[in-house]
Amino acid sequence: MDHDNSKILAVPTNIITGFLGVGKTSAIMHLLKQKPKSERWAILVNEFGEIGVDGSLFEGSTATENSVFIKEVPGGCMCCASGLPMQIALNQLLNKAKPDRLLIEPTGLGHPLEVLQLLSNKYYQEVLSLEKTITLVDARTVSDERYIQHNTFNQQLAIADTIVGNKADLYSDTDKGALADYLHSKHITPEHLYFAEYGNIPLEWLAGATQYKESACHHHHHEESTRDIASEQPLPSSGFIKATNEGEGFQSIGWRFAPNQIFDREKLIPLLLTIEAIRVKAVFITADGIFGYNNTSDGINEMALDECSESRIEIICEEIIDNWHESLLQAIIS
Repeated sequence: MDHDNSKILAVPTNIITGFLGVGKTSAIMHLLKQKPKSERWAILVNEFGEIGVDGSLFEGSTATENSVFIKEVPGGCMCCASGLPMQIALNQLLNKAKPDRLLIEPTGLGHPLEVLQLLSNKYYQEVLSLEKTITLVDARTVSDERYIQHNTFNQQLAIADTIVGNKADLYSDTDKGALADYLHSKHITPEHLYFAEYGNIPLEWLAGATQYKESACHHHHHEESTRDIASEQPLPSSGFIKATNEGEGFQSIGWRFAPNQIFDREKLIPLLLTIEAIRVKAVFITADGIFGYNNTSDGINEMALDECSESRIEIICEEIIDNWHESLLQAIIS
């Protein structure tokens, strides 16, 4: 295909959704390893926090020369404010990438029903071909009131064509059955229920048309925001930007650091392990190279990256702790 001159038509499109810390980014990284070399893929990733780290993780592990194009929408649910941030980012991504497949990762606190509705509107009906919506879930959470009482958690399950019980290597003997029982109790009947470890899902699970019906969509409402997102602001002379966000019962705090701020790698993991949060993601330029970090209740993962334009960290938690800022500054090599 002549991607430069071809009209964008019926791009196979999948939403990869799931609650905070369930392994959506890892799943997409596994899918990227299975991408046919002849194809161009696009990834639209949405983050609850204002800093945005996922884009740096993807770009650092999958360079553009591998025909993978990434666009971020930070700062909360991308379907809010009449869907304008998402539409702008999606249109820019499609025009740049001319992709053979599009993957969309909403924030773990986002509203996938509204994302599906936006993708189903008249404009995108010719441009996109909506395929299976994949919802990742940690089966251990269906006994936790913080999850099962959260509307977004249940919505993510309800709209899924395929539900993947991720982190299955950490389950007890009863966890798989508990997930199946919970879905039955909520009258949730996906086409497929699979289980996976480390987000390792096969490419063939993406194939096939979604069963989504637009009439099933229930709206939520947010006030439209005109504030500048911290991920887009120029870095000040101090060399860093700090930004916070809150909603859906959670808070976020994140930092961007100028590329000349070099971190001590030996201080980073002990520092990250002291942060009590639902999820911590980061990309740091260190004296030993560039590394990405993902820290959840199940432990911390460090990965070497090929490139990164600046250091970034985003914390999603129930309560922000004041000393995190000073601890990060102390990890910078003078």
